[in-house]
Amino acid sequence: MKPSLQLKLSQHLALTPQLQQSIRLLQLSTLELEQELEKYLVENPLIEREEEEYAPSAPAAERFEEVPPAAESGEPPPVERSSADDESWLGEETNYASSSGSFDEDDNDYQDVRAATTSLREHLSWQLGLMSIPERDRTLVQCLIEALDDDGYLTQSLAELSEALPIELEIEPEELQIALKHLQYFDPTGVGARSAQECLSLQLEALPPDDTRTLALTIVRNHLELLAARDFVKLKKHIGCDDEALRAAQSLIRGLNPRPGARYGALDARYITPDVVVRKLRGHWIVNINSDAFPRLRVNRLYADILSRQRGSSLAGQLQEARWLIKNVQQRFDTILRVAQAIVDRQRQFFDHGEVAMRPLVLREIADILGLHESTVSRVTTQKYMATPRGIFELKYFFGSHVATEAGGACSATAIRALIKQLIGAEPPKKPLSDSQISEVLGQQGIVVARRTIAKYREALNIPPVNLRKSI
Repeated sequence: MKPSLQLKLSQHLALTPQLQQSIRLLQLSTLELEQELEKYLVENPLIEREEEEYAPSAPAAERFEEVPPAAESGEPPPVERSSADDESWLGEETNYASSSGSFDEDDNDYQDVRAATTSLREHLSWQLGLMSIPERDRTLVQCLIEALDDDGYLTQSLAELSEALPIELEIEPEELQIALKHLQYFDPTGVGARSAQECLSLQLEALPPDDTRTLALTIVRNHLELLAARDFVKLKKHIGCDDEALRAAQSLIRGLNPRPGARYGALDARYITPDVVVRKLRGHWIVNINSDAFPRLRVNRLYADILSRQRGSSLAGQLQEARWLIKNVQQRFDTILRVAQAIVDRQRQFFDHGEVAMRPLVLREIADILGLHESTVSRVTTQKYMATPRGIFELKYFFGSHVATEAGGACSATAIRALIKQLIGAEPPKKPLSDSQISEVLGQQGIVVARRTIAKYREALNIPPVNLRKSI
């Protein structure tokens, strides 16, 4: 074949550097955006932060109008819960996180105050330093302290620890046992236990002796599995007590701490700066950009004036880059504001009545309303947060699957979880509702949900099954 030249017309999409930057900034979280801008500020002398406060589109009087507090709206703000512990039968959760700190009164910047925390090992080593015991015993107790996990448990057996120690020390098993006894007298009570049973027993032994404590010790040492399964009939048969005595012993055991070292764990605080703020104004829910999250940037006027008088300067490219960046940051927040307002308009019943009024919503619905691509809406709703009278939510929180109703409509999975929580919260303690019964109650309201779906939603809410919710 002879080589020849041919003309061919075709269309293709090319992402300009400006468009690439716009897409990348859109998917960043507020913290990541700040880090990215700091890099630009260092590399490009033509970009600087401006001192004037950013003024959103709404008038200042409207932006700061009083709104009803969360308590008046009938629903408390959401609280993130951790996964259920192995000893979930112990009942109520206890928060041991504590912090302390101070700031210089002359510092008007109000710098972040960091909590001063003490680790479990530091707390135990401090107590060890106050003890008057032989140096050899002190060394062995310190070895046991280092072997504890974050909950204060000794997960290795004494035999395993003995083998791990240097042979030349010639450690006898009895010596480690004595060292363990020393450790188990330390604060917090229950530290150094090798099982939940031993941990609870140590805490009960430290209490003043009485009939309730004696009964609780018997249950913990011999029948802890029956108590965990709430098999009260078999439990009373084994220990030979009445309902009142068993109820008192159960209450005492519930007051114990199965994780004594948890209070000394590292404090992993996560701070969120919401991108938008939702307020009710004259009966309508209005979204505004959070001025604290909006970076105020401008082109350095001095350098810009110099460039306007000099042609062919090497800074001309950086001037164009600065203008692109400022425009893309503004466009990022304009897009977030549009998407957030569309979400609020679709979910206004949630803001008025709470989770039970959440309606099904998918990304494509918002994309069609705003004329955006679905992937753009996905980027906007990821790691972007909304401050509302009901709490702070990620924008993705308002999207979810749906369940068909008998009337031919749809009910949001979030609303169903809220209904399940309400039903279980109002159930009689002695006759809790099973998953099948909850499914029947929802069916009577026109919401058809299978029993297995109820179980899945219940587990997602960290609610134990019916046999573990039954009281004496």
